[in-house]
Amino acid sequence: MQTFEHTTVLLEETVDAVLPRDGGRYIDCTLGGAGHSERLLNKSAPSGLLLAFDQDTSAIEHAKQKLQAYEGRVQFVHANFRHIAEEASARKFTDVDGVLFDLGVSSPQFDEGERGFSYRFDAPLDMRMDTRQTLTAADIVNKYSEAELARIFFQYGEEKFSRPIARLIVRRREERPIDSTSELADLVKAAIPAPARRSGPHPARRVFQALRIAVNDELGALEEALQGAFQVLKPGGRMAVITFHSLEDRIVKHAFQALAQGCICPPDFPVCRCGNVPKAKLVTRKPVVPSAQEVEENPRSRSAKLRVIEKL
Repeated sequence: MQTFEHTTVLLEETVDAVLPRDGGRYIDCTLGGAGHSERLLNKSAPSGLLLAFDQDTSAIEHAKQKLQAYEGRVQFVHANFRHIAEEASARKFTDVDGVLFDLGVSSPQFDEGERGFSYRFDAPLDMRMDTRQTLTAADIVNKYSEAELARIFFQYGEEKFSRPIARLIVRRREERPIDSTSELADLVKAAIPAPARRSGPHPARRVFQALRIAVNDELGALEEALQGAFQVLKPGGRMAVITFHSLEDRIVKHAFQALAQGCICPPDFPVCRCGNVPKAKLVTRKPVVPSAQEVEENPRSRSAKLRVIEKL
């Protein structure tokens, strides 16, 4: 079994946000390296229960070993977290005290070159979090239209050179398929003007992020998961979500605001006619971010933001 080393971000802040207690019931929608799961189980001892989701079988196998001491208190679910409501219901694991999400790709997925998530390794263009699905990054790069590629790069990667990158990809794939991470990274670099790539992160970073999001339908899955997670929470239960880029954070922020919103009648109405009442309250008005010390120790935590909501 491959190693699955992952530094958990905002560990104490996130676990404490869902108020772990003895006998509580919790769902970790992003098992990953099991850091949050382990702390949740520890802080809800001796009888707290956990349902843990992950699309990645290697993460689940690693977690089974790491969490052996908590056998009988944790169930593992190999599924996309968009199915949280159905999977929790099937296991009679509803009316839970807390749900948490740690979004993005786990460090091992970046660091295992053969997964194809990173431009740092020469590997097949894959990027599937769940290897049971058929769509890969190579399929998108080689089959999608120039206009659709440009849209993906701009919308999901906020790449301002999305059009010239898409144009060069289409021109190159007419000669031969583009099937490796290094070839794609070189194409992206060639399509971006030299002055724009002299500083900042690797020029392919935004394109690789966009492809990963598209391959795994991450934003669509997140929207569904937030609704499902709120559905399985009991009144007084809390949901905590860590995001790593603006697209995710915007979805979480707007979903939480909508749940916490009361009357939506025009301000000149003398009395409320909509009947809309808040379904939740915002625990964090502004997102919690990592301390300077955590960022220094784990640079990947730099863009993390934690938002928390409580069901009424």
